[in-house]
Amino acid sequence: MQNKLIEIAKQFALEGEIVTIKPLGEGFINDTFVVTTEGDAPNYILQRKNHIVFPDVPGMMDNILAVTNHIKSKVADPMRETLTVVPAKDGKLYVKDGENFWAVCLFIADTSSYDRADSPELAYQGGVGIGRFQALLADFDKPLNETIKGFHNIRHRFNQWDATIAADPVGRVKELEEEIGWIESRREEMMKFWSLVEDGTIPTHVTHNDTKISNILFDRPTGKVLCAIDLDTVMSSTSLNDFGDAIRSYTNTGAEDDPNLDNVSMSIEMFRAYAEGYLSEQKSLCASELEWLAFSGRYITYEQVLRFLMDYIDGDKYYKTAYADHNLVRTRAQYKLLRSMEEQYADMCAIIKELSK
Repeated sequence: MQNKLIEIAKQFALEGEIVTIKPLGEGFINDTFVVTTEGDAPNYILQRKNHIVFPDVPGMMDNILAVTNHIKSKVADPMRETLTVVPAKDGKLYVKDGENFWAVCLFIADTSSYDRADSPELAYQGGVGIGRFQALLADFDKPLNETIKGFHNIRHRFNQWDATIAADPVGRVKELEEEIGWIESRREEMMKFWSLVEDGTIPTHVTHNDTKISNILFDRPTGKVLCAIDLDTVMSSTSLNDFGDAIRSYTNTGAEDDPNLDNVSMSIEMFRAYAEGYLSEQKSLCASELEWLAFSGRYITYEQVLRFLMDYIDGDKYYKTAYADHNLVRTRAQYKLLRSMEEQYADMCAIIKELSK
């Protein structure tokens, strides 16, 4: 395997001789490796891009290059404050090996990252990271490729949902009247929000689309936010999707698949901390975006309830499951989180109003 990885890495425009290539992280979607080189030459990140999740890897790499080049033109330290894509020797942004696509970026040294935001202070820093990412790209006006069709588009999700309910491929619909009712009772409300995106009332910008804390890199010497990483999902959508996705993950007092629903609620303290960090950097939101910012947490959490339940009805084809009813457990846990958000929605809106003055 090592020889194969070296063979692939050598097809990129690397400086220095390769010494080792070692795995990095757990690789839920992509397989990631650190390429160490001799002497003073830089080290690199080599990734096998998942072409099943991302069917247009060339388009994805074009997005990443365009976005990172834009950020580089605005920051003080362009080699550390965003990713640096390293092309292949033939000029392409990837190497194809059979069905597999590989890409390389510079390894950013003297950094740290976190798997989970477990304090308001860290939630604040996560908000700073995504707020800054969006602010740096607020004037980006080039078209981006849609690398995942219908991502966070609830109209697209409802089309999938309706088809799955009608097909009922493994006969589970009859057991899920209550859970299906959760989805249907909120359909009109969610479509009202999304129609505002479709008609331009809520504008679209560059969005990260995967805003968990592990995708924020911190400068080790200072402890300050350095940059957003893992840019595979960068596309054009509403900035609110990034905020809502973060709120879903940062504020949950339980696990995403917590079987004990008593553990699950939305922490208003974590909501305030993230929102404060985010709005300290993201100053360009218009009135309609601010009006719906708190709602975006409900929107993204609702979407996840729908997706987990839809996959359960479909026979557990999309999400990896550890046991028979795993997706149903996920559905119920995310619904409990959604209900907690709905119960605290007035407080969420008041916090956004206070912080955006």
